[in-house]
Amino acid sequence: MTIEFEPIGVFHTEATGVPRHWSVSDVKGQIVLDDIYTHGVKDIKPGQKIVVLFHFHKSSKFNTDLLTQNPPHKGQNMGVFSICSPYRPNPIGLSILEVLDVDKNIITVRRADMIDGTPIIDIKPHIEDKHDCPSYAATNEQE
Repeated sequence: MTIEFEPIGVFHTEATGVPRHWSVSDVKGQIVLDDIYTHGVKDIKPGQKIVVLFHFHKSSKFNTDLLTQNPPHKGQNMGVFSICSPYRPNPIGLSILEVLDVDKNIITVRRADMIDGTPIIDIKPHIEDKHDCPSYAATNEQE
């Protein structure tokens, strides 16, 4: 089976180096979507959180030696699926970012843990309460 993704945009930041995990990062940047996706962001608002899926495009090719890794902040070898390492079988990252502004196809965000030029695969709303999810509400109106 082959699975192919095309980026929908690119992340840009003036930050140098690799930012820390989104949960502790204060890095700001902009997600610049391809123009054809502009209408897809019409309901994203400042103050909202979004889930951003991205490609670890600078990561080395994965091999089975990387099934366990020693993250510097953990101090022990851990399985790749229990850590946030960019060295993964499928180099896909996930961040929950705070929206600061939306201007046409550009979403300005904070808490980023991506480097400049990171390809964006998808954006989803961050749902903390199942009642905030439109599909849940539509199928469970009896509650």
